[in-house]
Amino acid sequence: MDKEVISAKLESLRRCIERIKQKTPATAAALLEDNDLQDIISVNLERAVQICVDIASHIIAESDTQAPGTMGESFEQLRRLDLISDDLSVRMKKAVGFRNIAVHAYQEINWKMVYSIITIQLSDFVEFAKAVSKHARLLA
Repeated sequence: MDKEVISAKLESLRRCIERIKQKTPATAAALLEDNDLQDIISVNLERAVQICVDIASHIIAESDTQAPGTMGESFEQLRRLDLISDDLSVRMKKAVGFRNIAVHAYQEINWKMVYSIITIQLSDFVEFAKAVSKHARLLA
């Protein structure tokens, strides 16, 4: 595993999380009314999910496990490798679902749900980063 690649991606993830925190309004109603905040937050959420998938793909490529068929399966593979918990695997797969809705416009984004993600579930990305960092240190 190339620690420099992982380190750079973790720093990008940190910046996305920080940007979301900086732009999170006080209420869901405020988010519903502000298109600029919606754009900033959704783009940074999309990036955060994509970075996590990229990190997972990088780790999986260095392992003896089969390549995942979907982005969500990347997190199942990390669970099988004992890098993340079952619970975090499920939460990260849900984040991929949000990313797919946002990127591909399968359906209209539910901004109340997004507000819940950024105020309650943003810690999932932090937990993921900690697990990856721990794994990288163990390989040192």
